[in-house]
Amino acid sequence: MTGTVELMRRKLAVLDPERVEIVDESARHAGHEGAKSGGGHYVLTIVSREFFGKSPLVRHRLVYSILKEMMHKDIHALSIKAYTPQEIRFDSIH
Repeated sequence: MTGTVELMRRKLAVLDPERVEIVDESARHAGHEGAKSGGGHYVLTIVSREFFGKSPLVRHRLVYSILKEMMHKDIHALSIKAYTPQEIRFDSIH
């Protein structure tokens, strides 16, 4: 699955992210129906200026559109946390 994570990183580079963290939780879902087809379960945290002024729904749609070729093949489930740099700085203060 390391190849999948690296491919995700390369594709998400179009957002010029300040931070990308991808956690592969596939092992926790062994035996799950989606895991049988080889698709992994991932948690993505991404920080990008491209998200400024966009709602969480629009941010998620943007990420999904970038990774669409991987969805339901390499990626079975994807949890997305998408922030602007300002939101991360604010959260780190509180």
